[in-house]
Amino acid sequence: MAKDYSRTERVGQQYQREIALILQREIKDPRVSMVTVSAVEVSRDLAYAKVYVTFLQDDDQQVKQGLKVLNEASGFVRSLLGKRVRARITPELRFVHDPSLNEGIRMSRLVDDAIKRDQERTNSKDEHGDD
Repeated sequence: MAKDYSRTERVGQQYQREIALILQREIKDPRVSMVTVSAVEVSRDLAYAKVYVTFLQDDDQQVKQGLKVLNEASGFVRSLLGKRVRARITPELRFVHDPSLNEGIRMSRLVDDAIKRDQERTNSKDEHGDD
């Protein structure tokens, strides 16, 4: 029988919570404001972690700049993470942009617009007496 949760998934979730708190409370750089940690993928040997982040602003230039700042600060974040999490190895962090949240918001708007147009079309047919 397979395990419900692998160790790497549990560790990744713990790292996700802790990194989110570190970014929220410890990183003071204004270029990294309003960043969300959406997931953390940890390698099987727990030596590397890919941290997926989303930014409130959807501007490509600001996202690239934010990722650059985060990756430059990865050593600082890693040292704080090592102090907060009791583990033999603190993984090397690599920050990656996760566009799924912004893409989900965009898709939701498209669906809302389509429903609105459909309702307007239905209402206009009713007003013109579609007998």
